[in-house]
Order: sequence, then C-alpha cells, then structure tokens
Amino acid sequence: MPVPKPMERKQAAYSNLDERYAIQGEKYQGQQYSHIYFTRLHHMRNLLHALVPSWKPQLPVTTVLGLEEGKDCIIVGTLYKHMKLKPSILDEYAKERSAIPLVKPHNFMHPDDHLILEDESGRVTLAGAIPPAAFVTGVVVALHGKETSAGNFLVEDVLEAGLPPQSALSSAEDKYVVFISGLSVGSDTFNPLQFQLLIDHVTGHLGDENEQSIASNIVRIVVVGNSVHISPRFVNGQTVPSKDQSRIAEPIKELDIMLTQLVASLPVDMMPGCHDPANFSLPQQPLHRCLFSGASTYNTFSSCSNPHQFELDSVQFLGTSGQNIDDLYKYSDAKDKLEFMERTLRWRHLAPTAPNSLGCYPYTDKDPFLVESCPHVYFVGNQDKYETRLLEGQEKQKVRLISIPRFSESGVAVMLNLRNLECSTLSFSTSFDA
Repeated sequence: MPVPKPMERKQAAYSNLDERYAIQGEKYQGQQYSHIYFTRLHHMRNLLHALVPSWKPQLPVTTVLGLEEGKDCIIVGTLYKHMKLKPSILDEYAKERSAIPLVKPHNFMHPDDHLILEDESGRVTLAGAIPPAAFVTGVVVALHGKETSAGNFLVEDVLEAGLPPQSALSSAEDKYVVFISGLSVGSDTFNPLQFQLLIDHVTGHLGDENEQSIASNIVRIVVVGNSVHISPRFVNGQTVPSKDQSRIAEPIKELDIMLTQLVASLPVDMMPGCHDPANFSLPQQPLHRCLFSGASTYNTFSSCSNPHQFELDSVQFLGTSGQNIDDLYKYSDAKDKLEFMERTLRWRHLAPTAPNSLGCYPYTDKDPFLVESCPHVYFVGNQDKYETRLLEGQEKQKVRLISIPRFSESGVAVMLNLRNLECSTLSFSTSFDA
C-alpha cells in the first residue's frame, strides 16, 4: 500500500498593523475627553470640506455661530444625540426611582430623541431630513440646510465622509483565514469536545484527503475575543479566598493547552474581548504572554490588540471583538449588525460612541479609531449569528463584512478565502440526537 504523501501547509506574508492602538508613550495626567473630540472634528472636517465642492458647490460653508435665518448653507460638526432613556450614573442615586421609565436593557431609543450639531463655535438643534435613529453621538457630518425662526437647523441633505481609499488586491491562490470568537472557556456553554473537533480539523487530524487538503490551505487563525469566562463572583472587587485563587486561572490554563495544539501547526492571532483578563476600555491591549505559558513559546503565537489590524498577502484586515457594534445597537437602529458595520466605515470611525457611552483611553493628540484606509475584510466578533455581505463603495472599493457568532453557543467558525474574499462556515456539533 503506497504511503500517503505528506501535505505542506501554505504560508502567507503577514504584517501586524496594531501599532496605532498601542498605549505605550501615553501618560495619563487627569486629562478630559474633549481632546479626542477636537482631534476627531479637525480630521473629519478637513475630509468633508474637500468633498463639499463636488456635493453642493454653490453653497457657502459656515459655522454654527455664523448661521443666518432662512439662508441656505453647509455646516460641519459633531453630532450629539439627546436620549431621554440613556442611562445616567445619577439615576442610581435618584430617590424617586419609579419616575424613571422602564426600558429594555438592550436598547435606549425613544421617539423623543433628537440630534444636536456641535462645533467649536456653538451647538444647534437639528430637524428635518436627518433621522435620529440612524445616528449616534460622536459622528462628524456635513449638513445642508437653513436656520429656522425657532433657532433650529432644518436639514435638507446629509454628507458622510464615505468609504476611505483602498489598496489593490493581488492574492492569486486559495488560502484561508479562520475566525473564531466567544470560546468562553470555563462557562456553562463551553463544550471542550466541540473546540477539539475544530482544532483537529484545522491541524489536519480529521477528515479524508480532500478535507485535509483544504485544511492545509488555512494560513492563519484569528481568535476574536471573549475566549475565557471567569465566574463573576471572583471579579466583584472582593478579596478572593486562597482556596479559590487557583480556580480563577483554570479557564486560562485550559485555553492555553488547546491553543498550544493550534500554534504547533499554524499561526494564531489572539485578540482580547470584554470578558477577558485585559484592560476594559478600548483599545484593549494585547493579553500578556505569561497567561499562555505553553502557546507563547511558539513564534506562531501573536497576542494582539482589540481593535486588530493586519495584512495577509496584500489583503487588509480590520476587526474588533464586538464592543463597538454592540454599543451602536444600544443607541441606534439598523436592520442587522452588518448595517452598523457599514455605517462605521461610511463615517470613517470604528467607535463613534467612544468616549460617550463606550469606554476608551483619553487621548490628547490623536483618535486611533479613525479609519484612514479601507480594509478588504472587516470582521466583528461575539455576535448572535453569522452574517456576511460584500460592501461596494463609490470608488470601486470592495469590503467583506463578517459578523462572527459566539462559538460556545453556535459551534460555528468562519473561513475566508484570500483569493476572492468569499466566506463559508465551519460548523461543529457534538449532539447525538436523532
């Protein structure tokens, strides 16, 4: 019987582009968040001013302070969304709690919500053709309209920055990247057998020769946040008894054992999520390598930031562990999570609600969440279900949007082909029901 020929795993040129999200030279000296808004407005206003001549060339651009009643003009500024139901820290201390309306915990929208536009000169309440449900605080836009006798700005048209420029693609052969999210090792929903099936498939220990051939084309795995689940009773601010201290580390040790099997076979990027042992506010810094005593001994293991930006064979990737999209879901409305993702690209900002309702570092001279170049693949982890769509821009940009489901609940990982940006799912079930 002939000995089967060993298969070689394909390789892909990799560049980590997370430098912009690193908090190294920064010093916190009690600074406020106004700096990040000024930086955002300055950067986005320059972009929007350059687009105005091809949008409404006949109209003057003015400031909020320079508005004249009844005169058509364009103003550029940062949106603020006044929300009646937005949670307030003061509400927790209010005596008359019954006066606060009951709301669904997942969404804080109300019919009375309205938008305000703000620049350095002042602020003005907006009315007209700008639906509050589609926008959030922190988005920078240009508006065409006029001031009314009531002192409001009646909007006739809205200009967003649109998709940024995109580099050309040059990948010519089938190579795959696998995304897996929400492993939640240590939780009740985590099934070790399910994850082991994924590991065995990716490393070529499962399936026939055809499946192993496809597995050999997988060039990288990206673990997109919320990989461990530590019981809330251990992270409530109280001192953990010594007998329980070892139990905190158990999920991380279990994850490390499984990751070590993967990194022995192919490169793995590890992103933190909101439930992982990392800093809570964005950008989340890479998980410390000492947490992964086994996996970190391999040079194929990369601990990355959240957001995570990288390049594989000329394909540009950008992704988060889901906090930015989950926050948009609380404060605005869309038909699906992919529409929220599309909006962040059109606004050219990954996390517009930071720092208003999403925690972020108080930068003084930059806003790292500005999207300056258009990715080819934009992924978001820890979502309820798998969704994907190819977004096309006005300048022929093409972006593969991917919503990655929680693996512990769905048993689904996502596989992307670098050659044509087509997506498929890898589903692993351990159910033996008929």
